[in-house]
Amino acid sequence: MSYSIRKEVLGLNMYHAGKPISEVRRELGLDQVIKLASNENPLGCSPKVKKVLRETVEEAQLYPDASNFDLKEVISKQLGVKHNQVFCGAGSDLLIRVICSTFINIGDESIMPEITFPRYNDAVKLMGGIPVVIPMKNNGVDIQKMVDSITAKTNIIWFCNPNNPTGTIFRKAEIEKLLPRIPKNVLIVMDEAYMEYVTDKEYPDSIGLLKQYPNLIILRTFSKAYGLASLRCGYGIAQEDLVKYFNTVTGPFDVNLFAQKAASTAMQDREFLKLVYETNIQGRDYLYKSFEKLSMPYIETNANFIMVNTKLDDKELFNNLIKKGIIIRPGYMLGMPGWIRVSIGTMYENKKFIEALNKVTE
Repeated sequence: MSYSIRKEVLGLNMYHAGKPISEVRRELGLDQVIKLASNENPLGCSPKVKKVLRETVEEAQLYPDASNFDLKEVISKQLGVKHNQVFCGAGSDLLIRVICSTFINIGDESIMPEITFPRYNDAVKLMGGIPVVIPMKNNGVDIQKMVDSITAKTNIIWFCNPNNPTGTIFRKAEIEKLLPRIPKNVLIVMDEAYMEYVTDKEYPDSIGLLKQYPNLIILRTFSKAYGLASLRCGYGIAQEDLVKYFNTVTGPFDVNLFAQKAASTAMQDREFLKLVYETNIQGRDYLYKSFEKLSMPYIETNANFIMVNTKLDDKELFNNLIKKGIIIRPGYMLGMPGWIRVSIGTMYENKKFIEALNKVTE
């Protein structure tokens, strides 16, 4: 039987997520498996969030609030934006598709870095758009070249900051110099999924730029620093006229009840977020020193993961580490063969990873 499948779908590749712990245990019969492949929060979520989730079980039979009112209210108050400037979805991954579904027409061009979150590329292609891929500069996003590449066909330009998978950022002075050159009809998407981990004092204040640039859209998530990856909850901030359209494209119940309540609670627990931030710095510095001892170059990160040049076959290294119960992300899957991306874990997990890395590279 033949089906009429859209040609845009035929041109897509399935997204390959980090290998799950359960699969490695099942395949290799290992009791202990440490996953450092998907940039998950090793501390989990806030104890306050766990309490709310237990209580919410009593409401599991109810539909969630389709307007995400309480969650939007928390976000707007925490960030100092209007309630109607916030839109929510099942992770920023879904919101990327929502943006493309709203604005990309067949033949529209969309500019993005060569090495970045692959869902920009997929979402643009799905709508019949044309990804314009800009090479990296010193393992960082070449925002100058990206802006230089804007044409009359450009519809959206994607800035991932910090960039996944390199962990690099562009700074306030760099982006503020370029933003005036971007035409008002070109949407600027600032994906800040890892912004809670940033230590660089020159990181841009994107929210402060919203009034000046009405074509700016900011994406953030509760999956990383807040430890809610399994609940799928992301949010965006933009001008009210844009948000109105996004709200018509997102499904009414895309953010489930558990996610709404957990995210609202998580965002208000600043003490737990501070612990997450400090734990990440401690783990980052330990891994830096360990890679230096191994003479493995790495890219300095402003996120909760590090790209490391092992100078080895990353596929083989990935398989050897899995046999030791350590899951990392091989660089060939990210467009950087020879490298690996390792999420920063607890100190115990970091030490176990370095111990395994030492053994498989002897």
